Amino acid sequence: MKLLALPVGLAALSGLTAAHSRAEAEHTQEPFVGWTQEDLDAKWGTDWGFTGISTFAHLPHARCLQYPEIEYDIGILGAPFDTAVSYRPGARFGPRAIRAASARQTGFRGYNPRAALNPYNEWATIIDCGDIPITPFDNGLALRQMTEAFTNLAHSTAPRENAESSISYRRKPKLLTLGGDHSIALPTLRALNKAYGNVAVVHFDAHLDTWHPAKYPSAWVDPNNPNEQSFFTHGTMFWVAHNESLIMQNKSVHAGLRTRLSGVGDNEDDDAQGWVRIACDDIDDIGVKGVVEKIMTHVGTETPVYLSIDIDVIDPGLAPGTGTPEPGGWTTRELIRVLRGIEGLNIVGADIVEVAPAYDGTGEATALAAAQVGFEVLTSMVKRGMGEGEGKKGSGKVKVRDEL
Repeated sequence: MKLLALPVGLAALSGLTAAHSRAEAEHTQEPFVGWTQEDLDAKWGTDWGFTGISTFAHLPHARCLQYPEIEYDIGILGAPFDTAVSYRPGARFGPRAIRAASARQTGFRGYNPRAALNPYNEWATIIDCGDIPITPFDNGLALRQMTEAFTNLAHSTAPRENAESSISYRRKPKLLTLGGDHSIALPTLRALNKAYGNVAVVHFDAHLDTWHPAKYPSAWVDPNNPNEQSFFTHGTMFWVAHNESLIMQNKSVHAGLRTRLSGVGDNEDDDAQGWVRIACDDIDDIGVKGVVEKIMTHVGTETPVYLSIDIDVIDPGLAPGTGTPEPGGWTTRELIRVLRGIEGLNIVGADIVEVAPAYDGTGEATALAAAQVGFEVLTSMVKRGMGEGEGKKGSGKVKVRDEL
């Protein structure tokens, strides 16, 4: 019976296929004849959350380092580096995980009610610039690669003319970097210094990250050698940045701190570097509004700011996928509310770091939190740009080479 059923089934299928083909022929044109690019974009140019190549929020992708002529207002850049960690590795996979977790963000459903705008459809051309190809074998070379990459991108070109205006202008494009461990902040600050001079840092983290490298004791290194390669870690990069005079004096803020210290000297060193500290517990005493007011009052709205967000500021019960988890942190909601409250800052660059998906579990809680944080940061950048008259509503599209 099976041998007899097979040709009958094929015949039936053939009949259905032929009928379908005849119907298609009656109601469609020859492929692509008479279709405009607008028609093709409308028919094939969108993705569901679960389709498409994995870029951040389905944004257009271009290798910005390889093709520096590409213009954009905001670039999403991956820095998959994690060989400067002090505990658990794995953040090199952070950019990939954050992009995957951002899949439900799309331009046609990207409206942010709190800001009354869709960052993906406003004046800004936002693209995913891919990753920096960073060596995992040599931290000295890795630092050089990242410094050169960020410096090159800091001098790339923003669109010169708004689509709805005859006014020409020159803006510096901004980067949102997906880490990677937190040490990537050092090469970023070096690049920003060349573009803006000294900047303030608004730093969300469980840890200070201003430690003297000698706080990691070792008889193998010379603590008095400023060029010691092992001094470059994810807990010392702001100490190095201070010594290189990259950070604006008495304008920077830590928020969400709650880690153990080697002693009171850690805070004294932090004071000497000009930081203000907001402890994790402060949110219970002064609330979200109090934290926001403290940051905004200290930093101001005109100071150029580097926003650095270590995902371990969130409690590991809510964001377990990170390398140095510290119990007792802020909730994801609290962090997002604070970020919304400081939208008036003049953010010239930002990062989201220390997402290590190997510890995250199947629910992607940490990566999802990071993707949402990215959405909020992009919203604030776009909203601030609108307030500065940087552009009116535009297409948000980018022209790239066919081979990209």
